[in-house]
Amino acid sequence: MRYPISFVVAAFAALVSACTSQTTTAPPPAAVAASEEKAPVTILVSIDGFRADYLDRGVTPNLSALAQSGVSAPMRPSFPSKTFPNHWALVTGEYPDHNGITANTMEDPRRPGETFTMASDDPFWWNEAKPIWVAAEQAGIRTATMFWPGANVAWGGKRDDEWPHEIEGGTRPEDWQQFNQAVSGRQRVNTVLDWLRRPAEIRPKFVTLYFDTVDTAGHRYGPEGKETTQAVADVDALIGMLREGLTRLHQPADLVIVADHGMAAISKDRAIVLDTIVDPADFRLIDSGPFAGIVPLAGHEEELEKALLVPHPHMQCWRRGDIPARFHYGSNPRVPPLFCLAETGWQIVATPDKAHDGGTHGYDNRSPEMAALFIANGPAFAAGETLAPFLNVDVEPLLRELIGLPRNPQADGSATPFARVLQGSR
Repeated sequence: MRYPISFVVAAFAALVSACTSQTTTAPPPAAVAASEEKAPVTILVSIDGFRADYLDRGVTPNLSALAQSGVSAPMRPSFPSKTFPNHWALVTGEYPDHNGITANTMEDPRRPGETFTMASDDPFWWNEAKPIWVAAEQAGIRTATMFWPGANVAWGGKRDDEWPHEIEGGTRPEDWQQFNQAVSGRQRVNTVLDWLRRPAEIRPKFVTLYFDTVDTAGHRYGPEGKETTQAVADVDALIGMLREGLTRLHQPADLVIVADHGMAAISKDRAIVLDTIVDPADFRLIDSGPFAGIVPLAGHEEELEKALLVPHPHMQCWRRGDIPARFHYGSNPRVPPLFCLAETGWQIVATPDKAHDGGTHGYDNRSPEMAALFIANGPAFAAGETLAPFLNVDVEPLLRELIGLPRNPQADGSATPFARVLQGSR
C-alpha cells in the first residue's frame, strides 16, 4: 500500500517531535549528580619536603590561591625534622619521642639485632601512638589513604613469632595503597577522586594523599635548584587537578595541605668527619647526616663521651637524657645513647667520602630552612587568614575537629592555634 507523500512527511515530523520531547524531559547527568547534598570530605595532603617559602617562587597558582582564600602559616616540624617522625607526628598529634618513630633509621633495645628502616611495616615499631585513621575507623568513620608513612601498617597488630611475615590482628584504613614511587602523581590524584565517586555508604570521609617529588628534587639539586622549582610547579598542577576533580564531582572538601619539613642546602665542603674525632672501632653509627646517632661499644663509653661532649665547630653532642628540653626528644629508648646535631647546612659523616652536595633536612626544627608548608581551605575555614607559626603536632587535633572525633588525651598538640579560623562546629 502506498501512502500519499503528505502523510509520510506528517508522520516523520510527529516522530521527530516525540523523540525531541522525550530527550528534553530527562535531566542532564550533571543535574543528577548535583542533586545529592554531599557532606564535606576532609583531605590531608602531604607534599614531602615543601619548604614554606617555596610558595614565594611564583610557580604555585593553585596553592597560592588556596592560601589566599583560606588559612596559611609557616609550620614548624617536630624534632628531628625527618620524614617518618614528622608524618607520624602529623597524624598522631604526638612528638616523635612519644609516638615511637624517633628517626627514619632506629633501633630498640627490646629487639636486639633489628633495625627500623623506612620499609618497616611490623606494628611493633608503630604501635606506640594511634594514627587518626585508626581512631576514625574505630569510631565508624570510613577512611582511605593514598600513601602515607605508616598507613600500610596493621596498627595494633602483632608479628607472629612462628611466622615472622604474618601479622595477627590490627586495624588499617578501609582503603589503602602500598607505597610505590613509580605510581605517578596523576594516578594518585585519580585514585582519590575515584574513591569519592562512590555511593555515600562506601565513600571515605577522611582521605590522605602524598607526593614525594619535591623532596626528591630538593635532595638531589638543593632547595635553590631549578629542578626543585620545577618539581614545586609540577605538584601545584596536581593540586589543581584535585581541585578541578572535586568541582566536577560537586564534592565539598576541607583541604589540609602540609609538608613534613623544609630543606637546607649542603655541600661536601661543610662536613664534620667523625672518624677524625673518635675511633670508629669504639662505636656503632645508627644514623648520620644533619644529626648522628651513636651507640658506644661496651667499655668505650667514657672515652667517647670525653671526645664528643665538648665544644666542636658546627656540631653539638649530648647524652640522650641531656638533649635540650625544647626539642622534646631523648626520653624514648629508641634515641641512641649519644646524639650529635650539626649546624644547619653542615653534615656529620663517618668518613669524608660520605659527604655530598644537594639538600637535606633533620636540623633544629626552629631553623627557618626547616619551616614547612601549611594551607587549609574549605567550608570549615575562614578566608584570607595567616596564622603565627605553630608545631605540627597541632594538625591531628585540627583533623579531629574536622571529622568529628573527640580530642586524643595522649596528644601533645591542640587545636587552639586554629580557634579563630574554624567556622562553626562540625
